[in-house]
Amino acid sequence: QVQLVESGGGLVQAGGSLRLSCVASRSPTSFNSMGWYRQAPGNERDLVATIARGGITNYADSVKGRFTVSRDNAKNTLYLQMNSVKPEDTAVYYCRVVLLGPRADVYWGQGTQVTVSS
Repeated sequence: QVQLVESGGGLVQAGGSLRLSCVASRSPTSFNSMGWYRQAPGNERDLVATIARGGITNYADSVKGRFTVSRDNAKNTLYLQMNSVKPEDTAVYYCRVVLLGPRADVYWGQGTQVTVSS
């Protein structure tokens, strides 16, 4: 079992910045990948950014150049730095991890709301 606790969401004006955090109950060295997903009302949950165990990152086209995903293994924490936010970034943001191993178990956090005002 892995517990994930997100924080850092809130209300921000368009053009502003926000940093999300996700604290895991075990070291990220046991994860194949960590990532952020988001879900707006009426929409599916979509990928925002991921970081693989080796450090390779992947971003949705809509956030490239504005968002940065990073990881602090010593703090068991995943981050999402959100810059130049837009109203369309409004969503619940979820942390997700995939464990190492043949089963590749997936765990999700409870989500944190991000609202961008225009």
